[in-house]
Parts: sequence; structure tokens; C-alpha cells
Amino acid sequence: MKAFEANFDGLVGPTHNYSGLSFGNVASQSNGTHASNPKLAALQGLQKMKALHDMGMVQGVLAPQERPDLFTLRRLGFTGSDADVLAQAAKEAPRILAACCSASSMWTANAATVSPSADTADGKVHFTPANLTNKFHRSIEHETTGRILQATFADQNHFAHHPALPGVEHFGDEGAANHTRFCHAYGEQGVEFFVFGRSAFDSRYPEAKNCPEPRKYPARHTLEASQAVVRLHGLSDSHVVYAQQHPDVIDAGVFHNDVIAVGNRDTLFCHEQAFLDQAAVKQQLTDTMGGRFNIIEVPANRVSVEDAVQSYLFNSQLLSLPDGRTLLVIPEECKNNERVWSYLSELLNGSSPIDELKVFDLKQSMSNGGGPACLRLRVAMNEAELAAFNPATRMSDELFDTLNNWVERHYRDRIVDADLADPQLLIESRTALDELTQILKLGSVYPFQRA
Repeated sequence: MKAFEANFDGLVGPTHNYSGLSFGNVASQSNGTHASNPKLAALQGLQKMKALHDMGMVQGVLAPQERPDLFTLRRLGFTGSDADVLAQAAKEAPRILAACCSASSMWTANAATVSPSADTADGKVHFTPANLTNKFHRSIEHETTGRILQATFADQNHFAHHPALPGVEHFGDEGAANHTRFCHAYGEQGVEFFVFGRSAFDSRYPEAKNCPEPRKYPARHTLEASQAVVRLHGLSDSHVVYAQQHPDVIDAGVFHNDVIAVGNRDTLFCHEQAFLDQAAVKQQLTDTMGGRFNIIEVPANRVSVEDAVQSYLFNSQLLSLPDGRTLLVIPEECKNNERVWSYLSELLNGSSPIDELKVFDLKQSMSNGGGPACLRLRVAMNEAELAAFNPATRMSDELFDTLNNWVERHYRDRIVDADLADPQLLIESRTALDELTQILKLGSVYPFQRA
């Protein structure tokens, strides 16, 4: 059977706001006092989805989380009516309220780790939602994420779903933002590449490499989390490669591997300072891929780590188009950075595997710390699996028009921190999400629908 790589983008939620919640994410921290535009953010994301659909890519949609998260606020001791809970949280713990209003599930690269059926022992596509334990506002996502994934990929003959790993720092799991799958064809067994920031139990990391842990920002993802996912998904050890992020680039704002590297099929596009012992990592990937592997390594004297973080050069989508060309999807910030744009222009005119650039305006997402790659979860599927996933979540001309209309009717065009305690925002959000579950035929995936 033929196989395809589908991209499932997260819809931006109605409470999209800038609260500077993500320590270690430079853009998130820098824009923490700005007003956001949820309507524009959602429409920008939909434009990217539709453009890739129009290019012949398989494009899906993943629903956002219920926010404000009243369920979590009540677990933390806030009581009374919904309006009382919001008012009490705003008065006594405004940062907790902001965390429970975050629309961060839009970045579905953190939603889960996905292994296609060609790689797994039982021949099914496996999903493990990320526990995202390093950030409170993201650690409350995985239960609803799991229900959304199960509603999108429901056929048990083709799809297997696991619960998130234990929610402790020892098994900190940031999902596909630290995972890349390489292959020569999507339907053939590939090589799954897991990148971690530190080890919780193995003293060889990083001491044996004479390199300390990050001093400024946290290393969010552990080796043990990746190893657990490998076991859960039934992957062959001979087709798995692990690599450690360089602590210095974490301290420079590379909170996930997808801020410093991106890969697809038989190509890795990365910065020369992405990994510890990078030469060994490149050799192991090349050997495991049978010697047929392309590495585009960007030198620091052309693009600094600071430029990479500012522009999100590597938080791009590296895609194989149906006509065989390779496309790099980048944010406008790459074009606005003179050094990055100069490098990309030379790359495109040279002999690299990349044939085309596509630039998108994703300013609303970028200002909160997420670029094109953050917004999508990749799922490789064969024809039978493609026919088995929920068709209501697959992008089409009709769905694009429906979702644009839905956003226009339900979303605000401005939110600041003071708006998060507005009971009307909760009503607006729940009304919108209840309608969305009917559009996408998801069933009752939200706590307010299941209460």
C-alpha cells in the first residue's frame, strides 16, 4: 500500500493570550504583557492548513483544550460558582488563573509521540500523549489530548493509544517536538530519532561528556521518557537513535529540539551546535539509515544560535510534496532576518535536497513562542489507516470555510490578562468548543461536556 505523511495542526483556542508562562522560551517571556488577538491567531493557523491541503498534502485538524480550565482550578481549592472560581483565582492567584487559561495546546508538536505501523511490533500506529511535566500550564493538557486523539484515530484495528507517562520530572516527556522519524519511504520501516535534555537516572549524562546541565533554563525532556515510549510503541532497538541536546543551546532558548533541528524522509536539517557529540550522532543516523542520508548542517558563522531562536529557522516544516519536491515551510521572521534569509537563498540555489520555500505569517503564534513546526503533529499512515481516521477532521475546502466562519462568530480579537477572569469568556469558549466537537464529530471530549 502507498503511505503518506499527514500533518495535524492544532486549532488556536478562544483564550489565546500572552502571559509569559513558558520559562526558557524567549518569545513567550518577551511578550508576556502584550495583548493577543485570538481570532487572527486562529485564522493564520487555518490559512497554513489550507495552503498545505491545496498543495496536495494530507492535512488534519486537532481541536484545542477547554479553557479556562475550571476543573483544575477547583482541584486547587477555588470554590463557588464558575464566576466565583474565576474571581477568586484572579484575586488570590492570578498566575495560576493565567496558566489555566493558556491556549498552548495549539502547539500540537507537543501533543504526543507518534510511531507509524511500519515501525511498531504489532503493525499499528501508536500514540502516547506527552505529560509536559516541566510546565504546569501544559501538564494539565494530556488527558483531554488523549481523548481528542482517540476520537480522531478511533479504529482499534489500526490505532493504539497509551496514557501519558507518569507525571514526574524523571519521565518528563515533551512529545514530538523532540522526536523525528527518518525513512526512505513512509510505508517502510524507518529510524526513530529521540532527543533528550538530560537523564534522570543515568549518571553518564552529561557528566561523562564533561558538560554540565543547563545553568539558565531547564532541560525538559529525559532520556528515560524516550526509552519508555520506545518500549510502549514496540520499536526495534536497531532502528532507534538517541541524542542529547547541547546544554549551551538550551540556555540560549532552544527549549525543544525542533527549535534547532528538523527532519523528514532521508534528510536532517540542523544547526552545527544542536547536539552533544554531534559528529557521533550524525554517523549513527547515517549508519542506521543504511548510508543513504542527507545532512544539511548550518554553520554558526552563517547563522548563530541566537538567529535561529529569533527567526525559528529550524522550527520549520520539511515536507515531501506529492510531485516529489521537498518544501521548507518557514515563518516570516526568517525572511526578516538578513543572515537567515541570505543563508536560505543560497541553500535554495545550491545543490541541497530542499527545492522550495514557503513563507507564512504566523505572528500571533510566533509571539507566544511557536512556529510552523510547533503547530503540527506528524502522522505517517498507509492507505487503510488513512481511510480509518475520522474524516470530519481532514482539511477540505468545505471544512476550511466552516472553521473560518466558526472562528469569526465565536472568537474575540483582543485579550489581555484582565479578561481571563471574565465569566463571559468562559461561556463563549464552551459554546464555541461544543459546536466544534459537532463539526469535527469528536463526541464529548471536554470536561464540561462529561460532567
